Amino acid sequence: MIVKIVNKSRYPLPQYATDLSAGMDLKANIEEPIVLGSLDRAMVPTGLFIELPAGYEAQVRPRSGLAAKHGVTVTNAPGTIDADYRGEVCVLLVNLGKEPFTINPGERIAQMVVASHERVEWESVDVLGDTTRGAGGFGSTGVK
Repeated sequence: MIVKIVNKSRYPLPQYATDLSAGMDLKANIEEPIVLGSLDRAMVPTGLFIELPAGYEAQVRPRSGLAAKHGVTVTNAPGTIDADYRGEVCVLLVNLGKEPFTINPGERIAQMVVASHERVEWESVDVLGDTTRGAGGFGSTGVK
């Protein structure tokens, strides 16, 4: 699939790290380092602008290494970029760790996955079909 992109950053276009990667790394397009203290948030620009085809979205997701090692994650994970959005792709990061974390220019801060989606039409009914789970909510299927 071809997706139009404008790259106003100093860095190459996002790319897949391996043949089977689902996401492409997004880099911080900043002039100076940003220090995120514990529980601080920052909107980090990427310098990228995309034009997705109808029926697709881009999901901005955390990088697992940043989350596991430093507690740095995407606040609204996954962030959704709709097909009609034409502004800059930015990443809303939060530091859930105890130590300050420094985001350096060009650092890989998140990953982006492009995925298809469906639009629904609601059918209003009085009763839903039965299932084994029924209305069981969080944790209702157990831990094992």
